[in-house]
Amino acid sequence: MQLLKFSLITALAIFISACMSFTSSEGKTPLKSEQNLTGIDVSKYQGKIDFDKVKAAGIRYVFVRATEGITYQDAFFKQNLDEAREAGLVIGAYHFYETDDDPVSQLNNFTSLVTLQAGDLPPVVDIEKLHDNDQVDLTENIQTYLDGLEQHYKTKPIIYSGKNFANKYITTFSDYPLWLAEYQSLYPTLPQGWNKWTFWQYSQTGKIDGINGDVDINRFNGQENSFKKMLIKSL
Repeated sequence: MQLLKFSLITALAIFISACMSFTSSEGKTPLKSEQNLTGIDVSKYQGKIDFDKVKAAGIRYVFVRATEGITYQDAFFKQNLDEAREAGLVIGAYHFYETDDDPVSQLNNFTSLVTLQAGDLPPVVDIEKLHDNDQVDLTENIQTYLDGLEQHYKTKPIIYSGKNFANKYITTFSDYPLWLAEYQSLYPTLPQGWNKWTFWQYSQTGKIDGINGDVDINRFNGQENSFKKMLIKSL
């Protein structure tokens, strides 16, 4: 009985330790930082960011919002991109796709602002909201936008979305790298079609030194070698 009691106590301690390795400020960090590379995504809402402190806090990469729809350009984009790059962080840029706007005009809005280079992450299209328009040309329009990104930047773009939206509207794009937004689980549930996630936005309320207030936090599904393979080789 004493041996059994000891074994139960040991097992409980191991279980608690394992659970703690999943803990973040929200209790949702999926893996230890040495197992999955941590990054953030930012926009004008974070205000002035000290990217040197962000990097010192263990952040490896930063996705920066660039554009939305056919006309909107984030006022902090260039500053965020330049300062993050200067601090030694790997950078990426994303576009918030408006489903009721012309895809070519949206592509022109993004490419007119965003210049990427070797060593950057591929461009990202954020597709998470359907407007009041019908869905007749939705798949075709998204494909037009994705094809334009790939042709312009010579690399396959990343799709950002939530599981529910992806399951309803974009299952046909499962051959693209997936950046999945999901906050209420210890491990993400894939939408239909995808057999893996590439990035996981697991928190909207992260606290990182160098940023005032909340920031989105992400994990890369792999280690350093796999991460480097994601980066743009040349343009």
